[in-house]
Amino acid sequence: MAAAQAVAKGSVVSPCGYRASPGLLGRRRGAVGARIAPSAVRIGGSWKKTAFLGGRLAVGPRRSRPESRNLASPVQMNMNLAIGKSMRWWEKGLQPNMREIESAQDLVDSLINAGDRLVIVDFFSPGCGGCRALHPKICQFAEQNPDVLFLQVNYEEHKSMCYSLHVHVLPFFRFYRGAQGRLCSFSCTNATIKKFKDALAKHKPDRCSIGPTRGLEESELLALAENKDLQFTYTKKPELIPSGDAASEHTAPEPAKLPGATKPLIRLGSEERSLVSSGR
Repeated sequence: MAAAQAVAKGSVVSPCGYRASPGLLGRRRGAVGARIAPSAVRIGGSWKKTAFLGGRLAVGPRRSRPESRNLASPVQMNMNLAIGKSMRWWEKGLQPNMREIESAQDLVDSLINAGDRLVIVDFFSPGCGGCRALHPKICQFAEQNPDVLFLQVNYEEHKSMCYSLHVHVLPFFRFYRGAQGRLCSFSCTNATIKKFKDALAKHKPDRCSIGPTRGLEESELLALAENKDLQFTYTKKPELIPSGDAASEHTAPEPAKLPGATKPLIRLGSEERSLVSSGR
């Protein structure tokens, strides 16, 4: 009966007998506060007990908390860029005669434009530990041999091109010079660096090539052209056929030469060239 009177007067009674002062509810704007929840509630003219044991309760509009945004400052962004750039180990210690290849066409043009200059093509991968360990020594060789051109091919950026050139092991090197084309190819590490030193000492002396610069083998050029992933075009060179005047000269009877002699053809790569018999 006392509880009913208290509720009627606007008070809230807890099971422990604590009575809240009238007018406590609705004191805060936009919220309903209760010191302790009642043990009995009147619903539809009848009193029903609740299982709530009481406690401080505040009900009101939910205030949204400002979201914290992890926005990097310009200083932090520059620092991240600097760290990312410092991790590009293959760009450290580069010499003026060292350059990274950007495409298949770039590789072909670089070899052709080198003329009689010795060219060393270095195939590497950023994730190759042997390539990274060998890179400082390659830079030293480039510094000691400024007349030699060093071309770097990043395997991760040119996988399709390396596949067409049959490069399946890293680090890998190929030596080229003038009309001779490819001189040698091999793989080596710090433990077998003597291979590189011997090849450099053997092919470094200046030589004059007779004929146009050869560069890649014709079979390699055709493989690059057939690769749909590469924007590279190449047309197979026609076989050398004597012109009309030259043919008439060969067919004309000459007493000093054996009549009807056929000149041998030697295949260099996939290109046939006629060799004039020199009497050897």
